[in-house]
Amino acid sequence: MANIIEIHNLSDPALAAYTQLTHAQLRNRLEPEKGIFIAESTKVIACALRAGCQPVSALMERNHIQSFLAHVPEQYADIPIYTADREVLAGLTGYQVTRGVLCAMLRPVQPSVEELCRTARRIAVLEDITDATNVGAIFRSAAALGMDGVLVTPSCCDPLYRRAVRVSMGTVFQIPWAQIGSEPSQWPQPGLSRLNEMGFRTVAMALTDESVSIDDPVLAQEEKLAIILGTEGDGLSAHTIAGCDYTARIPMLHGVDSLNVAAAGAVIFWQLRPRT
Repeated sequence: MANIIEIHNLSDPALAAYTQLTHAQLRNRLEPEKGIFIAESTKVIACALRAGCQPVSALMERNHIQSFLAHVPEQYADIPIYTADREVLAGLTGYQVTRGVLCAMLRPVQPSVEELCRTARRIAVLEDITDATNVGAIFRSAAALGMDGVLVTPSCCDPLYRRAVRVSMGTVFQIPWAQIGSEPSQWPQPGLSRLNEMGFRTVAMALTDESVSIDDPVLAQEEKLAIILGTEGDGLSAHTIAGCDYTARIPMLHGVDSLNVAAAGAVIFWQLRPRT
């Protein structure tokens, strides 16, 4: 039976995950591997549930309860579902953009870098990309356009950050991802060396005199390729570019020299996807 709990204000300690705790606090409130993330919208929550994520509680307007329960596996049907009038819920900052439903979930166990890369032919590596919108959009493109997985560096935005999850439309639960290195000092080395040891050739996406076009046949012919995208504005670090096997660029017209990293990622993933 559904465990529906009426609330009258947002100061209830049971709602701390939604109203009081920052993303960093949610991520580390227990042991890191048992942290919590917030998913929003029925579609995204359904993706997370299909991927095996465990719900802890939910917060929503009354008219979303039945559609939410339709997606919840039977073993989780008794989780607390907090609900109230729209006027009460409107006091929650940002609630208006959640499309009616929030769900607190335990963070899933991510594969190791080696597990992710074992059978992969094309992976995207996100170096220090800090904008959650860009991270979410890159995940969506990576899932749609032929990447086998995504690696994020230690200084990259967490793919389970609330906005990243929302913008990805749930694809953060559909494509495997892992963090390469536990500390910022572990990228670009030994991270790049780890990729080479697993059979990957690395390609830095950067505008340099030595860069080749992404449609250069030599890139398409590589059996295993790690495509490395850099942070907004500054792009990849010089150390990363120097340590990669290739440097590549997107050919552009009208004097345009760069694209938003998420848009660039979509173009690159399509061009360099596995063809056989």
